[in-house]
Amino acid sequence: MELYFYPVKSFLAILLGLLSAVLPAYLVAKKELGEKPAQLLLPKPPTAGSKIFLERIRPLWKRMSFTQKVTARNIFRYKQRMLMTIFGVCGSIALLFAGLGIRSSIADLNNRQFTDIIRYDMIVAHNTNTTPKEREELDKLLKDSNVRERLQVHYETLHKTAGRNKDNQEITALVIQNKDQANFGDYIQLKDRKTGQELSLDQDGIILSEKIANLTGVKVGDTLTVQDKDGKDIQLTVSGIAEMYMSHFIFMNEETYEKAFGKVATDNAHLITLTDHSNQLVADMATEFMDLESVQGVVQNTTLKSQVETIVNSLNRVMGILIAVSVLLAIVVLFNLTNINVAERIRELSTIKVLGFYNKEVTLYIYRETIYLSFAGILVGFGLGFAFHHYMASIIPPDTVMFNPAVSWSIYAVPAAIVVAILTTLGFIVNRWLKKVNMLEALKSVE
Repeated sequence: MELYFYPVKSFLAILLGLLSAVLPAYLVAKKELGEKPAQLLLPKPPTAGSKIFLERIRPLWKRMSFTQKVTARNIFRYKQRMLMTIFGVCGSIALLFAGLGIRSSIADLNNRQFTDIIRYDMIVAHNTNTTPKEREELDKLLKDSNVRERLQVHYETLHKTAGRNKDNQEITALVIQNKDQANFGDYIQLKDRKTGQELSLDQDGIILSEKIANLTGVKVGDTLTVQDKDGKDIQLTVSGIAEMYMSHFIFMNEETYEKAFGKVATDNAHLITLTDHSNQLVADMATEFMDLESVQGVVQNTTLKSQVETIVNSLNRVMGILIAVSVLLAIVVLFNLTNINVAERIRELSTIKVLGFYNKEVTLYIYRETIYLSFAGILVGFGLGFAFHHYMASIIPPDTVMFNPAVSWSIYAVPAAIVVAILTTLGFIVNRWLKKVNMLEALKSVE
């Protein structure tokens, strides 16, 4: 693994880190130091309350209890702290959602691609002009005991300029004979990822793999223009978009090929499934096929599998760091804001405790605000995290790889559970703090 250093990006990261740490401290200090010394010795006057929106909804406001009304007023009374809590929790949830979502998107990617969708082990492309002896050697190897089944197809490489950098995308075109369409699912399972509906090759038009459809922006019913090996433009109507996570594919029947290309498709390749899918056997059989004069090339799935494993392993480490940082962010934000909230309002808390509130009621008097604001941050964070995950899933993989954009319910549940666990732990800590505070001393502290 090679390591790279990017001076400009590193400088920007350091600069932004310093600004986020130093600038708020400077602005707060500047504001405080602008006051007169005598004013700084006095306690800050409480923030003035005002009529909130909920009070205008009379039926709802009348049904709220006293503590609920106090909590609602206090939330909007300290607007700066309210926004800091919501955005802090929202940012943590968004990062957690994105990190866990990407891990979920790449988890088991090889099995989804090379077990559920692609079931063959290699494509063997052979020359059409072969001698009888060369053909006999090929047929003999195709009947080898290690070959479980094989399917004759027309194999062709097409090209399309697409992607973020407008690169040349290689597309594998497979033309399936009408008589083989019934058992084509034994080699490649064609289905729509969103609906789960199986796609058929018996209709006009082509079935396009999902990643190249996304790169070109085409949908079902649109016309896709590709180039053949001679650079000639070929126009193809898209009749379906198939789930596919590696490489670009076009599937069509014989009639569609003849209509688009103006010639008959010749069988020049075999899809081969071996008795054992081990890397060693695939490599050995590929070597044997390549030794034949009649074989033009072999495409092995093991090469693609190793590429996916490299991407998955690298991203798992990065996403692990992102998840750890997001949890730390939630802890730091909630701990510091709760600590500041208690410190600034200790006299208010002392007053209500002296008036006869129980310890639990005193804790919930101030901590209930944090709970409500955190849940608001969780809801906003889900929306932001979903958008962030979708963005990352579209820009991180190379043009030939697609991450699964779908997210399971656990991606919503885990970040919320982590924040709830942090809130619960902090709630017990705050309760212990307030039990130990001498309320009478706190009331006299200003003197």
